[in-house]
Amino acid sequence: MEPLAGTLREYVSSSMKSFSDAGVDLSIVSLGNEIRNGMLWPQGRVDVDIEPASARIANFTDLATLYTAARQGVNDAVSHGVKKPEVMIHIDNGWNLTLQENWFSALTGTGKVKTSDWDIFGFSMYPFYGTSATLKNLKTSLHTLAKKYSKPIHVVETDWPAICDGSDAPELSEPSIPASVPGQIEWVRDVVDVVKSVPHGLGRGVNYWEPTWLNNTGLGSNFDADWSEYPKVTAYSRDSVNMFKGV
Repeated sequence: MEPLAGTLREYVSSSMKSFSDAGVDLSIVSLGNEIRNGMLWPQGRVDVDIEPASARIANFTDLATLYTAARQGVNDAVSHGVKKPEVMIHIDNGWNLTLQENWFSALTGTGKVKTSDWDIFGFSMYPFYGTSATLKNLKTSLHTLAKKYSKPIHVVETDWPAICDGSDAPELSEPSIPASVPGQIEWVRDVVDVVKSVPHGLGRGVNYWEPTWLNNTGLGSNFDADWSEYPKVTAYSRDSVNMFKGV
């Protein structure tokens, strides 16, 4: 693991220094993106569903080594004059408390990563990957983690469809909210309300992802879109563009 860990440490440090040299101050640095299944596969791949807990912790050992190296890269950059950022760990399915508790207890259970090695929780919250992704479950999860870890929490990815009437459209987790522009506003403001309700003021922010996704048709979509004129695309904003106004 050492050559890879060393390369990762240098990559994080040099990337942060490049931002700083360009005049960009990073207030938050997320080490990885939705790393429920780890990072830098196959070496850093993990399975949070492994039982018993002792086997899960052992499975997380290599990821913990890599995360520690990345965290050290942040420290290296700061020691070279980069403004100190807050460090985030970003996991998907923020509504799933069992997932979050098992994941973070496995990471720290390795003994390589301490709770002080990250500053902020970042969670994704999508309504179309399972009907359990409810606002109620999100609230339970965020409140529990805030009380346990006393760390700020962001919902760093969420969205809601404006159109969802195709034959393959998935079931949404909050069926009372329409798949429409007003529904987008309602969903996001409901998520904001959940984050605002986190105890001790630890609910920090909500980010919408991704509002300008136009040129990646190869990924497909669960929702209807008209690509008949692609790559000639005329972009326009829906009324929901102001969904954060007043929140």
